[in-house]
Amino acid sequence: MANQIITSKAQLLASTGLDLGVSDWIAVEQSRIDMFAEATGDHQWIHVDPIKAAEGPFGACIAHGYLTLSLVNYFLPQLVDVQNITMGVNYGCDKVRFPNVVTAGSKVRGTGQIISVEEVKGSVQVITRVTIEVAEQQRPACVVDTISRYSFV
Repeated sequence: MANQIITSKAQLLASTGLDLGVSDWIAVEQSRIDMFAEATGDHQWIHVDPIKAAEGPFGACIAHGYLTLSLVNYFLPQLVDVQNITMGVNYGCDKVRFPNVVTAGSKVRGTGQIISVEEVKGSVQVITRVTIEVAEQQRPACVVDTISRYSFV
C-alpha cells in the first residue's frame, strides 16, 4: 500500500510540497546488474566483472546509473497512489543526478516529495522529486525530478 493516497483531482492539485515518505528497501544484487547489462548492452567491467571491479575504484561491481534511475518505477507506487484516474503516464525527468554509486548487494530505497502540480492539456502534471538512498551511506545514489501526467474520470 502506498504511503499517500490521492483520490481526486482537487486533492492532487493541492498536493504541492507533500512529503511522500519512504519505500521499502530493495537489494541490488549482481544478478539484477547483469540482467540490466544484458538488456542494455552495457557490459563495462565496473558493472559485470566482480574480480576486476574488486581492484577498481569502487572495490566492487556497481549498478549502472540508469538501473538505479529505473528503480524510481519500483518506488513511486509505494510512495503515492493516485486513484480515480483514466490514465497516468510518465512524461519524463528533469535534473537527474547520481551523487553516489550502488555497489552490488547494497540495499536502496526511495523517498519522495511532490515539488509542483499544474493543469496541462486536460491532465494534471506532477513533478515528484525522488531520492534513492543507499543503506549505510550519507549521500544518495540518485536524485531525480520525475514528471507524471494524470487524467481523471
